[in-house]
Amino acid sequence: MRRIEVCCGCMEDVIAARDGGAVRVELCSALGVGGVTPSAGLIVGAVRERGDMKIHVLIRPREGDFVYTSREVAVMEADIEAAKAAGADGVAIGALKADGTVDEEAMRRLLGHCAGMSVTFHRAFDECADPLATLETLIGYGVDRVLTSGCRESAAEGAELIRRLVDAAAGRIIIMPGAGISPANIARIEQMTGAPEFHGTASDKNEPQRASRLFGLTPRHTSAAIVRQLVESH
Repeated sequence: MRRIEVCCGCMEDVIAARDGGAVRVELCSALGVGGVTPSAGLIVGAVRERGDMKIHVLIRPREGDFVYTSREVAVMEADIEAAKAAGADGVAIGALKADGTVDEEAMRRLLGHCAGMSVTFHRAFDECADPLATLETLIGYGVDRVLTSGCRESAAEGAELIRRLVDAAAGRIIIMPGAGISPANIARIEQMTGAPEFHGTASDKNEPQRASRLFGLTPRHTSAAIVRQLVESH
């Protein structure tokens, strides 16, 4: 059985991920901009409905880049504490400097609030200047996993770098491919990279989307059947 993390933006997604056999969700809002920190109510609801899954919370105060001011880091510190208080099992965090290196001061501040929680360095990794050097920095911090598309638009395109990261990690940290993962390509990406976990939305691209007159389309929902295919496909 493959270990699948599902990116979930609402309670229906969480329940579908659970019923499909996901081991974990990354909970967020605003999937259309890559995700931002979800509401406290959504975290509480996800924890209540998680079953055997783990609930990880994306800690990202806004859309755009991952270069943060001290005040934005303070917001993230408070959000980590709120996620912990709500019963979340882990968080996905990340902070860079303008030159593409890890913002070590910001990471030290954030990690200082993560005791007892699993920590993923999110796709800020895909904007770093030197992926292998950044990996070693994150290993030194004791981060549990890295979510990455191999610094490309999709994990399929970045599979060669992901394989190099898996080899360099040598079991010290989990490399988790994400972006464009589907039942049609997951087995090949697994074979190409040797990665032990995978991340995706598992949404049904054929699902019709409702339209708001002023505010665009509603996002597509996670499909329990697609999660199950990701978990079980060969």
